Amino acid sequence: MTPRSQKDVLRGSLDLLVLKTLSLQPMHGWGISQRIQQISDGVLEVNQVSLYPALQRLEKEGLITSGWGTTENNRRARYSRSRGGQAVEHWVRKWRVGGGLPRAWKRY
Repeated sequence: MTPRSQKDVLRGSLDLLVLKTLSLQPMHGWGISQRIQQISDGVLEVNQVSLYPALQRLEKEGLITSGWGTTENNRRARYSRSRGGQAVEHWVRKWRVGGGLPRAWKRY
């Protein structure tokens, strides 16, 4: 596998994990990364350098939406799946994604 194709596989895997995580409820970026780490038993750690570009890419593609909310300490973006994101998950479920994500996928 070339470095370019490895990067594409990792990007696609992260996108699917984010969409699946947001199927539970809308979340802030930090909550998304924590949930992915939790459901993978700590195997997958998503850092901000990877997560926020993925969130921007998914929003640009119309798969998620974002809005600003206020917490006790500050304003934060909150992300949720769009109808497009729901359709992708439905397609993936039919396709039965496996490979490097089975542990995380089964937890949902």
